[in-house]
Amino acid sequence: MSDGDLNGQPWPSPGKAWYALCLLVVAFIFSFIDRIIIALLVDPIKADLGISDFGIGMLQGLAFAVFYAAVGIPIGRWADQHSRRQIIGIGILLWSIMTAACGLARNFLGLFLARIGVGVGQAALSPAAYSMIADYFPKEKLGRALGIYQAGAFVGVGLAFLIGGLVIRYVMGSTSLTLPLIGAVAPWQAVFFVVGLPGVIVALLMATVTEPTRRGTMAGHEDGIPLREVLGYVRQHRRLFLSHFMGFALLAVPITTIVTWAPAYYTRVLGYTMPEVGLTLGSILIVLSPAGVYFGGWMIDLLQRRGYSDAMFRVGIGAALILLPLSFVATTTTDPDIAIRLFAPFVFCASISMAAAPAALQVVTPNQMRAQISATWMLVLNLVTAGLGPSAVGFISAYVFADDMAVGSAIALVNCLSVPLAALALWYGLATFRRAADEHAADGR
Repeated sequence: MSDGDLNGQPWPSPGKAWYALCLLVVAFIFSFIDRIIIALLVDPIKADLGISDFGIGMLQGLAFAVFYAAVGIPIGRWADQHSRRQIIGIGILLWSIMTAACGLARNFLGLFLARIGVGVGQAALSPAAYSMIADYFPKEKLGRALGIYQAGAFVGVGLAFLIGGLVIRYVMGSTSLTLPLIGAVAPWQAVFFVVGLPGVIVALLMATVTEPTRRGTMAGHEDGIPLREVLGYVRQHRRLFLSHFMGFALLAVPITTIVTWAPAYYTRVLGYTMPEVGLTLGSILIVLSPAGVYFGGWMIDLLQRRGYSDAMFRVGIGAALILLPLSFVATTTTDPDIAIRLFAPFVFCASISMAAAPAALQVVTPNQMRAQISATWMLVLNLVTAGLGPSAVGFISAYVFADDMAVGSAIALVNCLSVPLAALALWYGLATFRRAADEHAADGR
């Protein structure tokens, strides 16, 4: 392993690097708990607030994604020039408070606005985190480090289901609860308080993380790169970024539709209770999704050691090929035993490419552009997955099939359209990515 970068700066000590990574993973876990918990509360929210499947899809996707996207790039530019640690801490504090605020909602608009706040806060995390991780770990360890970080998302999803299932089992027995200073709330509202407020502690812990020295900076731009040069760089590599953004975003649609709509499919079609859904699906997600992400990161590192500079795109294409048949069958059966047996490999395979996307950007992007371009990637990712995926499932269920019991078929239709398009997009940019990665390796970035 190299002791430093081009400027002779030593890498942070392993202790500091792994401590920071662990805390970032914890933050990512909390972000997904707060983002996904609403999926377990679909039917009680619909009953209390009179919302359709399409409206629920908007709450799970559009409300979160559009405003996440709107502020992501400005925050990313800020993170390329200022303390990434502080930006992340502020973001964690905001989204935790806004998750709790979801429990105060009395109508669709109130819940929609609170979900916007969750999206704005969470826009501060990943672009800055990707940039920090790339400055903590050398290239030969970056795939696994980012794989561990990305696995945190799905630990968060699993915990959201597990914790949500336990909390729902505890609070759903009563018609309402009375909380100090707030008064009477419905049980589903209390769930948002329970999962949101502990994030404030994580926000405070970010102050204990060391801001790493920036590496791979462009000469003459130590204080940041003008926006016009960032845009020029993207235009110069437009085929690479178009292929990456669309390919990996479409490839993330299946895991998104599953975690947002699988609870409805399992309760409506397969006859599970909501606590059973939380405990059963949560147990699978918390084990097999991180395992899939880590396997993807391990495959990237293995292929790179064997000389494949395009390892990230190869892993993405391979994941798409094995995911397509699973997307067709995973949510179309009416047999609960078969459904669970299909859910496990689906979750594993849908998670394989999650480490590939951020790792690919870090190896072809100058340091002072990483957070901005990562934020652009997160914009596309969230518009396609959180914005389009859940909303499309809700729209198809409500207006195409016009049947709440067809939610599983709606999930399958969306996934079977997105996966082959993802493979084609990544194949389109494979050679371009390989050249860009080779150029950056030659430059020592």
